[in-house]
Amino acid sequence: MKVSLVIMAAGLGSRYGGSKQVDGIGPGGEILMEYSIYDALRAGFGKVVFIIKPEMEGLVRRLCGDYLERKTAGDGAPVEVAYAFQDFSSLPAFYAPPPERTKPFGTVHALLCAADVVHEPCCVINADDYYGIDAYRAMYKELTGLPAAGKAAMVGYLLKNTASLHGTVSRGICTVEDGRLRSVRETKKIQLFSDGTLRDLAADRLLDPESTVSMNYWGFMPSVFPVLEDYFARFLQGEGGRDPQSECLLPIMVDDLLRAGELEVSVLRSADKWFGMTYREDRETVAEELRTLHQAGAYPENLRK
Repeated sequence: MKVSLVIMAAGLGSRYGGSKQVDGIGPGGEILMEYSIYDALRAGFGKVVFIIKPEMEGLVRRLCGDYLERKTAGDGAPVEVAYAFQDFSSLPAFYAPPPERTKPFGTVHALLCAADVVHEPCCVINADDYYGIDAYRAMYKELTGLPAAGKAAMVGYLLKNTASLHGTVSRGICTVEDGRLRSVRETKKIQLFSDGTLRDLAADRLLDPESTVSMNYWGFMPSVFPVLEDYFARFLQGEGGRDPQSECLLPIMVDDLLRAGELEVSVLRSADKWFGMTYREDRETVAEELRTLHQAGAYPENLRK
């Protein structure tokens, strides 16, 4: 069965101070999503879809798209590569964004932009996060066994391993029971302190470091696209469509569907450590993590061969 890796790479990277999705951070100048692609292909995935801004296409092709088209998947077939573009041209005909709107509409809209090129089970990830090979193996196995509709999957990580000392982060804090996701609470101002404590600054409360969080590592069947379309339309028709800063986010959508009894989500665990770049100050830590993985033999000297 063909399974696709869908990489959301259209974000502005405003807190990072630049386009972190294309920052060469590995010892050979690799960008973070090259590690995701390498891990996904060796886990069994056969297709890669890049969700990007239109002006990024040439750059993404040069960085990894062109060489991917010359690679073969685990089943011996050529790796399929596709591009989807997240911009205002893909908005529903009934809606016109406020004139002051400049930022993208969030991850629900991002995935919806890939509807024309994703026709198989898919794993949806952020471009600027490292998830580890174990996550892809677990997700591939799960996706090949999911029914056509009504179920999805996510890989959960511990909150204490996903925050930054250099500023606040947003995380979907999860309630998990018996391996099933019960709720996701989007928490936007989480601060890690040097003593290891974590605080929700917006609510002024301490957070459990052992909490499971969503890092936008989702597994969906193609039946999710009509659901996305309906959900995003209702978002635009409400306050979200009028607020120039609002975003329609996958964790919030999943939580709404869980509460409505319309979706069941299995929570998978990974033995690997997550890391990523929210702030430019995170860069050296991530670079060191990647150097260590290469030295330990987890990755070859050249990911692109």
